Amino acid sequence: MQRLTLLVALFCWGATPALGQEWQQYVNTEDGFAVNFPGSPNITETTWRSQLDYRLPARVYHVDRGEERYVVTVVDYSSLEQQGVERAASCPPGNAQCRENAGPILGPGYWKHDERGAIVYATFTLIQQDVRVTSLAWEWQDLVEGHSIQLTNEAEQTRTSAYIAMHEHKLYILEGTVPLGYPEPGLFQQSLGWVDADGRRIRYELVYSNAYHALQVYPAPPIVGR
Repeated sequence: MQRLTLLVALFCWGATPALGQEWQQYVNTEDGFAVNFPGSPNITETTWRSQLDYRLPARVYHVDRGEERYVVTVVDYSSLEQQGVERAASCPPGNAQCRENAGPILGPGYWKHDERGAIVYATFTLIQQDVRVTSLAWEWQDLVEGHSIQLTNEAEQTRTSAYIAMHEHKLYILEGTVPLGYPEPGLFQQSLGWVDADGRRIRYELVYSNAYHALQVYPAPPIVGR
């Protein structure tokens, strides 16, 4: 079994992997994921604009390996509820997001609606680029549901294997891109897993859905593996 190497983001900041650097498992407890990278990722803080125009903090984990590139974007939706409350309290009369009865179902400022649709919206933004979609399917990684996407980037003559999922109020967008004719970067997206605050792997008994389990419609499935 491959040795688990816990890489703390603070020490990886700004690191640039050598071309011949070996693949290794990268574990990030702050953002709760594990994935195989060909080296230590550069990490960039950024802001994600959601479908309903909420501004959310995000991090981009990026590794270049010659002509290949591997990117994980993590968007933190945990502040969305408070932003929705603030928006509902100050939005102008007549705005549907001010509805008094929106709370239990949609959430103030429609924040629940926005979070439920995060995977679909992220998928939409990805396929709106200059690409040809060759596959789009519902899938899971370690029993966490998401979208698996295959793209051909006509202009730059590359292929992208992407996976978009959501777990515990965080959106994950994986993009592995290689030149045409290279082996498909599917093993990158298929290596995605989930970890707790101690870096232990999380494996559910049943399929986890952020829209139902993180929003407490149903209890999260039992964890059967670490």
